[in-house]
Amino acid sequence: MSNGKIEKGKKGLFQLIYGRTLIVILMILMQVGLLIAFYQFLQGYVIYVYGASIALAAVVLLHIINDETNPTYKMVWIIPILVVPLFGVLLYLYTHLQIEIRLLTKRHAGLIKETRIFLEQEKEVLEDLEKEDTHVASTAKYLCEYGGYPAYINSRVKYFPLGEDKFEEMKIQLKKAKHFIFMEYFIIQEGYMWNSVLEILEEKVKEGVEVRVMYDGMCCMVLLPYHYPDELKKKGIKCKMFSPIVPALSTYQNNRDHRKILVIDGFTAFTGGVNLADEYINKKERFGHWKDTAVMIQGDAVKSFTLMFLQMWNITEKQPENYMQYVHWCEKRKGEVLEDGYVIPYADSPLDKENVGEQVYFDIIHQACSYVHIMTPYLILDNEMMVALTHAAKRGVDTVIIMPHIPDKVYAFWLAKTYYKELLEAGVKIYEYTPGFVHAKVFVSDDEKAVVGSINLDFRSLYLHFECASYFYKNSEIFQMERDFQNTLKKCQEITLEDCKKQPALQRICGSVLRLIAPLM
Repeated sequence: MSNGKIEKGKKGLFQLIYGRTLIVILMILMQVGLLIAFYQFLQGYVIYVYGASIALAAVVLLHIINDETNPTYKMVWIIPILVVPLFGVLLYLYTHLQIEIRLLTKRHAGLIKETRIFLEQEKEVLEDLEKEDTHVASTAKYLCEYGGYPAYINSRVKYFPLGEDKFEEMKIQLKKAKHFIFMEYFIIQEGYMWNSVLEILEEKVKEGVEVRVMYDGMCCMVLLPYHYPDELKKKGIKCKMFSPIVPALSTYQNNRDHRKILVIDGFTAFTGGVNLADEYINKKERFGHWKDTAVMIQGDAVKSFTLMFLQMWNITEKQPENYMQYVHWCEKRKGEVLEDGYVIPYADSPLDKENVGEQVYFDIIHQACSYVHIMTPYLILDNEMMVALTHAAKRGVDTVIIMPHIPDKVYAFWLAKTYYKELLEAGVKIYEYTPGFVHAKVFVSDDEKAVVGSINLDFRSLYLHFECASYFYKNSEIFQMERDFQNTLKKCQEITLEDCKKQPALQRICGSVLRLIAPLM
């Protein structure tokens, strides 16, 4: 073995032993250990503790049963509390009675209220939409009232069937920036893609353009140094992590910023599934060919993405934001783009008990007459989504789901396969992308409706993460989305009930066991 490889191995071992990731894991394990130790200590007083634990468990169970959360989530807690009452109750109380999540919820709600004045629905747009389709108009009303984002016209859309396509256009648009650039991504990793973007950002800062970059705190575990924001600040780029991982057992850290947003001058925005790392543009192969999608939106609808970013950015800010400074540039170019169709950018928060992302998917499925075509990397369904998909197929709607053939998370793939049989028996068609991994999050229906964004068909996206997407109605680019779906389908293999029977027994057993904790995945 060469000295270079030996040194590299030593460096990797050093990072493993002394790195932040291991420290965080050890600290969390210590907290779990303390809970177990406290539980064992109480066992010494079993006579007194037993009665108290049963009474407390009953109270907690009543609270869980009457809570507004999804029934599947309730089962995740009900089972351990029934099996091991004292430990289950202690764990539930420890993870739920935490001040951080309450403060975050209050702060986020306040920011939504602050920006509401800039996101009022134009009556003329909604009236025209009602004339087109009352069902879609109802979806728009819901998104405005409960999501906080209005419907727009005068917005141009460009669809990218691959991350590489988005990356090339992204660089072109970044170079045109004159006033501000906002970037919010779940993953940023040093490499060709991010270094190329960073080079442009540095040039823009020198030209006087304001640049803000925010990424999820999970990156500090393995992808970026913990103090990476400080490095960017030295370059003149405002940067922060959303919810950095800390060594504490907390439900607060379960709510990740999974969004992908780029806003340029309040006129151009990008969203979709593409993060800022080399695998997303197939510069690095991890799970075969990486199939991802994105959209670029220009025009009036970008105001929603502008404020969407500022809402999240200001969660940790103490000074008030001058929203008008940025809304001004949106308003200045209002009506500049004259395009067909409607665009509704929207966000979904795990803090408001309103599952906006899932409700939009439900609307598309329930309103579908001819087809609903879906691309998703994960398939972990609650009962409501299972019923919606199977009912659509049973009433004659061509319901097709494209999944990866080479998964990035084997356990999630085994879990997804536990849903295949019920879906297939109802008439839902499932295909797997044989060249590799599908990371796209796309819904297309009836050549009229579509959604492209960051929202997967799993519990984490639909219930736990901060997400974003854009809903399109009667926009000409919807045909490109459906064309891409059909082109992708040609590279897929159809999954049959016979394939399900051939799945190895160990995978079936592991998948079935994982169903018990599916809401956490």
